[in-house]
Amino acid sequence: MRPIRTAVPFLGALTLAALFSAPAYAQLKTPRPSPGATVKQTIGTTDLTVVYSRPGVKGRAIWGTLVPYDKPWRTGANEATDFTTTDDIMVEGKPLPAGTYAFLTIPGKDSWTVVFSKQKDMWGAFEYKESEDVVRATVTPVALSESKEWMEIAIDPVTANTAELAIRWEKLKVPVKISVDVNGKVLKDARAAIAAAKADDWRTAWGAANWAFDNNASPDEAQQWAAKALATNKNPRTLQLSARMAQKAGKQKEAAAQMTEAIALAKADKDFSKELTAMYEKSLAEWTAKK
Repeated sequence: MRPIRTAVPFLGALTLAALFSAPAYAQLKTPRPSPGATVKQTIGTTDLTVVYSRPGVKGRAIWGTLVPYDKPWRTGANEATDFTTTDDIMVEGKPLPAGTYAFLTIPGKDSWTVVFSKQKDMWGAFEYKESEDVVRATVTPVALSESKEWMEIAIDPVTANTAELAIRWEKLKVPVKISVDVNGKVLKDARAAIAAAKADDWRTAWGAANWAFDNNASPDEAQQWAAKALATNKNPRTLQLSARMAQKAGKQKEAAAQMTEAIALAKADKDFSKELTAMYEKSLAEWTAKK
């Protein structure tokens, strides 16, 4: 008779193996004293993004004490602040190529130096080297009427082609002027898109011409693109754009004829927007009333 073997030693070995293969400690994530934040703003077709950490005042003296004067600062807490632009821009009148940079500052009593450095992914500003600067500019801080407990970086206010990158903390605001050549960027993209478009693609040329006309950008190219779209496909949209251009150029008879044809084609197309058709009719009525 064979002896009965017990499974206990085997199970014990399995238990020990499981214990030794398990992590020595749990991966516990705890909140940072200075929480992270991300700010994103689009100017034209250019995206600007700032990734930073927000320290609090917490009853401390900030300027010249916690944040010393005349020394590089990470402009926040933890890792150095990152600034990303998807296109070339101007910062305080100086060119900054598309890319990601460390956004550092050197605070002063009366003026600040703002720095966009190639040394991204730094912890703090301990490894900062001035030789890695891409843009360095001097800006003037302004007083805030109310104290701000948590440091904030905002991209505000904005216009169609400008923005203010503002650091706000305690009772101080540090504004940095940014400008984007929106028209130049869109025109460059439009030229490339039209050159790459298929022979039967009228929408690309029409879209570029429509935008250029509305924004008074490169009128000669806008005229050429509108003519190309109309020659490729005569439809309510291409006729209406051509009519608008003729009307602006003072060619009232040509404008009225093209808009009349656009309205006729729009009404014949059961899928064409009735709202757009009504807009075309309103424009034609206004033009003819001015005679």
